[in-house]
Amino acid sequence: MIIAAIIILAYLLGSIPSGLIVGKVGYGIDIREHGSGNLGGTNTFRTLGVKAGLLVTTADILKGTLAASLPFFFGLENVHPLLIGIFAVIGHTYPLFANFKGGKAVATSGGILLFSAPLMFITMLAVFFLFLYLTKYVSLSSMLTGIYAIIFSIFIGDPVLIAVVSILSLFVIYRHRANIKRIRDKTEPKVKWI
Repeated sequence: MIIAAIIILAYLLGSIPSGLIVGKVGYGIDIREHGSGNLGGTNTFRTLGVKAGLLVTTADILKGTLAASLPFFFGLENVHPLLIGIFAVIGHTYPLFANFKGGKAVATSGGILLFSAPLMFITMLAVFFLFLYLTKYVSLSSMLTGIYAIIFSIFIGDPVLIAVVSILSLFVIYRHRANIKRIRDKTEPKVKWI
């Protein structure tokens, strides 16, 4: 029963629509009606600017971190944090509080790794910004970072980490399938600040 309650709580944490809240409360804008229509940090950056984008991205990361930490807070040391954290990613992608249309799982996936594999998270940030500098595409950088995460997890050798990271990375790539088409068609927006 405790594990079931934690899973539900993790999903509800993930379902908190940071982009929607920041857009409506801070700017009077529903970001689902602008840009890509996505609730994640990238669309928030493009629609509302750097300050809002950073706030939403940070919130999306931290809700994953908090969800992954739930087994620790409830004294369930035998439950791998990633197995709970993944429900926050599901909540972020299919949020109960935003008609089940959320973000693309990048920031919240990173958030659960921040708790369970912090060194991996830090190197992923560095790799993401390296790819972003080289390609100028947020979407492509996110997908390539996911592939890097799989390789990194294999070197760590934790079977649960390998499985969860592989699932999340493939899911991130799947969620970016429209971006892949736009990259091929050369219509995907590039960042200009790096």
